[in-house]
Amino acid sequence: MERCGWEGQAPDYVAYHDTEWGVPEYDPRALWEKLILDGFQAGLSWITILRKREAFRAAFAGFDPIVVATWGEADVQRLLGDPGIIRHRGKIEATITNARAYLEVNAAVGFDKFLWNYVDGRPLQTNFSSRDQVPPKTTLSEQVSKDLRAKGFKFVGPTIVYAFMEASGLVNDHITPCFRHADCAAMGRRTDSAQ
Repeated sequence: MERCGWEGQAPDYVAYHDTEWGVPEYDPRALWEKLILDGFQAGLSWITILRKREAFRAAFAGFDPIVVATWGEADVQRLLGDPGIIRHRGKIEATITNARAYLEVNAAVGFDKFLWNYVDGRPLQTNFSSRDQVPPKTTLSEQVSKDLRAKGFKFVGPTIVYAFMEASGLVNDHITPCFRHADCAAMGRRTDSAQ
């Protein structure tokens, strides 16, 4: 069975590729969690974040933005002392800021609708035959990044946003020989729109 090639041999990484990565996500809270985790991944490998995901969920109250938005310096200090997560002050503070920004966007238009409107509610289908053809960012991820920053989000540069779009299924970047390419494309056709 052919895969994309980035997932390596680690069983948890293979399972993530085979069951989660590229699957269209329409739940606003789950989208926010994925965006936060991609921000924490900046400068690190995804496997590092994946292996710490449950610790992140525990540390950040199940990624409940209503709870995280109320946090302050005492919570930042608590998180800086948590060995189960990436202890980076800027990323921790950005998560709190992003919870507040998420609540505003979600109340105004729905965080899911805000994101899925960029692709008209349906995943973009790419047809790359090898991973070296997949760009680290696109014009669209640059626009989404710019718009997120304008709404107060942090750690949402164009490369982070593109990785998030791939992981959340806004873009189907499974390479065409990968058995998941057709699966994720079919999910995109079955799932009409977030609107």
